[in-house]
Amino acid sequence: MSFRLRVLWLVILVAVSATAATAWLTLRQASRQINDSASADRAQLDEVVDRLRAYGSQHGTWEGVPNLVRELRTQTGQRIHLVADTGQVIVDTDTQEKRTARPLGMTVGFVDPRPALNLAALPTDPAGREKGLVGAIAAYRTGVRFAACLTREHVPVVAVPTSTGVPQFDADLNTAGWHGRQAANDIVKSCRDIAAGPGRDVLDPAWMLVCATPTVGTPDSCLAQAFTNAISDVAPVPARVYLGARGDPASVLAAGPLLAAAAGVAAVAVIGTVLLSRRVLRPIDTLTAAAQRLGRGDLTGRVPVRGNDELAELARSFNRMADSLQRGEERQRRLVADVAHELRTPLANLRGYLEALSDGVITPDQELYASLLEEAVLQQRIVDDLQDLALAEAGNLAYHRVAVDLAELLETCGTAHHARAESAGVSLRVEAEPVAVHADPDRLRQVVGNLVTNALRATTAGGSVRLVANRTETQAIVRVVDTGSGIAADALPHVFDRFWRADAARGRRTGGSGLGLAIARQIVTDHQGTITVASEVGVGTTFTITLPRADQ
Repeated sequence: MSFRLRVLWLVILVAVSATAATAWLTLRQASRQINDSASADRAQLDEVVDRLRAYGSQHGTWEGVPNLVRELRTQTGQRIHLVADTGQVIVDTDTQEKRTARPLGMTVGFVDPRPALNLAALPTDPAGREKGLVGAIAAYRTGVRFAACLTREHVPVVAVPTSTGVPQFDADLNTAGWHGRQAANDIVKSCRDIAAGPGRDVLDPAWMLVCATPTVGTPDSCLAQAFTNAISDVAPVPARVYLGARGDPASVLAAGPLLAAAAGVAAVAVIGTVLLSRRVLRPIDTLTAAAQRLGRGDLTGRVPVRGNDELAELARSFNRMADSLQRGEERQRRLVADVAHELRTPLANLRGYLEALSDGVITPDQELYASLLEEAVLQQRIVDDLQDLALAEAGNLAYHRVAVDLAELLETCGTAHHARAESAGVSLRVEAEPVAVHADPDRLRQVVGNLVTNALRATTAGGSVRLVANRTETQAIVRVVDTGSGIAADALPHVFDRFWRADAARGRRTGGSGLGLAIARQIVTDHQGTITVASEVGVGTTFTITLPRADQ
């Protein structure tokens, strides 16, 4: 697995572990606190509903309930909003506290203070059940009006349950601590007169529509609904109670487990970072030490390669760079040695002849001057070739690129070397099809001319040299094919080296400077092309030049 993938998987592991641990602990803690909070809210709601139902059942009205709600607000610490089914707000602690009413909370309870008739306490016969139902309705209607009156007069009320489920209401004067007994009795008497006054027993006939007259088999639900309908106009209205308000501060999650999770994730990250840093920094330290040795001039240092990841590829690249620098250094030393070797002997000859002429040892004549001039011209050619090669390798050799027809260029080269080929008894032929390239025609003629010169030099009388040009879909191909002596297989890798000659016995006069093929390769490379050689001893040699076509 590559180093990048290992780092990626490590980061993913840390991220997933952190996310999973944090999410699990947060969810667990939040769920527990939500459950605890919900249980507490439900318990508070049940208590509030029970207290409000008891108040409505005992007093027969919601008047005076704000005092109880204020007490419950203090006890629970939550906003309490009591609203009738009709939509009328009975009491709201936000309004009591003179603050802007907040959005209602989500905890809702239903308060129905109306009593439920115990049908089992009624007679079983239809007439008796009807009479018992009417009696229970009348008793509750009178009693609840009495209780409501006492509540308005601030007289404590006591509701005593009965077998029918309809409470019996009375004043609780002892609990109230009334000192004026006569005044209290007057209030109680007045409330009884109000509760049983004229017209108070006239019922809304709508309740009879539920079940007009009880008969055998009349469902209990029908009778219970009839009772409820008959008392609804005097009983306290059912209401809904809301606890809390949206926007109240939520419960704060416990920090301990979250901190523990964060510490665990941090530990995993630290351990992963340490392992990663060891894996990364050790080979980097090795590379740094090797690079420092390389900077001090030690080109023999290499770094070990382990694995197939990016660090291993970096080590291989460093080793290739060091190999290239070492080869370049060796080539430079060889070049200096070759240039010194090439120039030492001819310069020594020139110096010896000039000193002999200066000392009068030899007699100057035209033949001597011609020999010295030829020697100077050869040295000038070597220097010019070295300059061209240096410029080409530095990328500073000037090119004037135009569209060039290779067929025409080969014809020109063939014509230029035709006389020399005839004098050597070698057949020189051009076999070219039109193909255009974008190149410097003079430099291409220099390359082809050098190849033709080498081919004619290596081919004996009766042999042949062919200049061939053809094309593929994207490339133009030039071949210089001779039937000369050929090049040995072990010598082919050195063909394009500086000062290399296929025949070591050839000197500068017969074998050239040894720089032509190096210059040719650089020129072809600068034209985004390639030059290769194939040869067989005794059969001949083929140089192949490949260039991009101009139309591509």
